Amino acid sequence: MTLTAPPGEAAMPSDAEFAALAEPFRPELLAHCYRILGSIHDAEDLVQETYLRAWRAFERFEGRSSVRRWLYKIATMACLTALETRSRRPLPSGLGAPSDDHRVAVAADEPSMPWLQPAPDALFAADDPATIVARRTGVRLAFIAALQFLPARQRAVLTLRDVLAFRTAEVADMLDTTTAAVDSALRRARAHLAEAGPVQDDLAEPEEETRRTLLDNYVDAFTRADPDALVNLLRADVELEMPPIPTWFTGRRAVVEFLADGVLRRDLWRMVPTRANDQPAYVIYQRADDGRYEAYGVQVLTLIGARISRITAFMDPSLVPTFGLTPALAT
Repeated sequence: MTLTAPPGEAAMPSDAEFAALAEPFRPELLAHCYRILGSIHDAEDLVQETYLRAWRAFERFEGRSSVRRWLYKIATMACLTALETRSRRPLPSGLGAPSDDHRVAVAADEPSMPWLQPAPDALFAADDPATIVARRTGVRLAFIAALQFLPARQRAVLTLRDVLAFRTAEVADMLDTTTAAVDSALRRARAHLAEAGPVQDDLAEPEEETRRTLLDNYVDAFTRADPDALVNLLRADVELEMPPIPTWFTGRRAVVEFLADGVLRRDLWRMVPTRANDQPAYVIYQRADDGRYEAYGVQVLTLIGARISRITAFMDPSLVPTFGLTPALAT
């Protein structure tokens, strides 16, 4: 389909025409930008920029590729340009070794570090069932964290080829490079990910009834400040990380005793269930001196079997509005 104006006419595209063709791809483009950037805030900004660039160039679009592929090209190049002046976004587990002793001195917050952010599943929602795989595949926290260690172009090539299944020639066109360069970058990216270890730690999630019971029991134990109840819900090799704190813990004893000593207090927390990175998550509120519950951050859980294998607690109140929730709850 050719979308250029008739000969002799030069008109800007109508908003309706552009929206009808381009808007259905917004959720999957948001997931794509998030994979590359590691920040849902940055991803939203870059998707907005993508649509602005696309609208301005729409009258020159000649239909040589699909609208979807054209938008992915614009979005990918916008992300790569942004990454020229931005640092990678790690989790604490990507910076150093964990502690198996809860008595270790906990490092001070590092708010200046550009930490990896969680992404609400709701932002990737779309009406077209055909986009489900494209928008949700490859958004698990472990995978997004592993991507951050790749150079920017390798990150882009791997997501376009292995997550979105574009052909090599299509990726070469998107990145204005050769098929040989794409194949080379893909091999290096896959090798780097293999060195990072397994990133598909979600393959053994429990069935729905077991999952629901596990999560209900976790919220109950956490809000009642019952460390003994938590013990039965965590794997022996459970890990806890809490950006922006670089210190992180491994092992059930270290995690439970750290939580018991400094985190678990009756009536201190409220947990609102949500979904993030295709994983169970909670928006966390902390009780203030006036009795209100104020936004504190987001917890994302990784489940293996009938136990929790990782707790990633993002202590960043600015994430809460992204999940569609208010900065405070009534008492």
